[in-house]
Amino acid sequence: MKSWTTALLIASFLSGSHAPAIAQESVVPTADQKPEPVQGEAVAGQTPEQLQQLVAPIALYPDALVAQILAASAYPTEIVEADRWVQQHSDLKGQQLAQAVDQQSWDVSVKAIAQFPSVLGNMDKNLSWTSSLGDAYVNQQQDVLDAVQTMRKRAQQAGNLKTTPQENVVTQGQTIVIQPANPDVVYVPTYDPWLVYGPPVVAYPGWFWYPGLYAVGPGISFGFGFGIGFFGGFGWGFHHWGFDWHDRFVRHDHDRYEAHDHDHFHRGGGHSGFHGDSGFHGGQGSHGGRPGPQGRAGFHGGGSGFHGGGGFHGGGGFHGGGGRR
Repeated sequence: MKSWTTALLIASFLSGSHAPAIAQESVVPTADQKPEPVQGEAVAGQTPEQLQQLVAPIALYPDALVAQILAASAYPTEIVEADRWVQQHSDLKGQQLAQAVDQQSWDVSVKAIAQFPSVLGNMDKNLSWTSSLGDAYVNQQQDVLDAVQTMRKRAQQAGNLKTTPQENVVTQGQTIVIQPANPDVVYVPTYDPWLVYGPPVVAYPGWFWYPGLYAVGPGISFGFGFGIGFFGGFGWGFHHWGFDWHDRFVRHDHDRYEAHDHDHFHRGGGHSGFHGDSGFHGGQGSHGGRPGPQGRAGFHGGGSGFHGGGGFHGGGGFHGGGGRR
């Protein structure tokens, strides 16, 4: 009887000793499987050259407009919503438009871009570019602003960036500041972002150009100016935005602007990139980025260039003064 009891105890012991070994056995991924990123693992950002290519289409805009675009690019989902809303309410002008925009739930940066329907529309049409810019802004803000200054210096050295009746270009030490010549009227400069900086810049991947997008040649031209007085009384208006060029960050109401509940992951957590509330499925030439039915499915975009228009359409009044420099 003891022998049977002893045998059972030994068998039970041997059987139990194998269980942990089986549970702890690691699974080795096959050659076509990528290991999951480790929490806290650093993700490489874009190089200075890539960032310069990314900001080329907007680097020569007035400071406040560049600040608004960078901040709003962190919200591609809201960019889509705002552009659709502006199209549906194209009859609203001036004070009525400003009051209606103020009632929307968008981030203040997106409300600010709604002052300039052509800029908003182009960000919507080119969501791949917008999303990439937002990702860079969220994760590499100082590097992005360095890239803006680098491109401004290149345009200045090429003889294309200088003071005009539409805007003042001032060099403060190593910093180039661009402000509207008339504080109540803003002009959007129109230029070929791949030629205006002197030696040609390689076009952003997927850049979609269409006739009338910008002037042919290396210079800069201006369309109609946009009166911004109707928006001045709101906290998201044009003059509430700018930069701290010394410490390299976007300012809103004289303080550092912080994006909240944006559509991007912060790098360092094993993820980066767009994860908006809608799955965007846009192609080149389409009015891309329409919300898809898949929920938080990520971004699937085609054309990925930014198409800055030469002048503003709608709003608080037009002001002539277009010209080429």
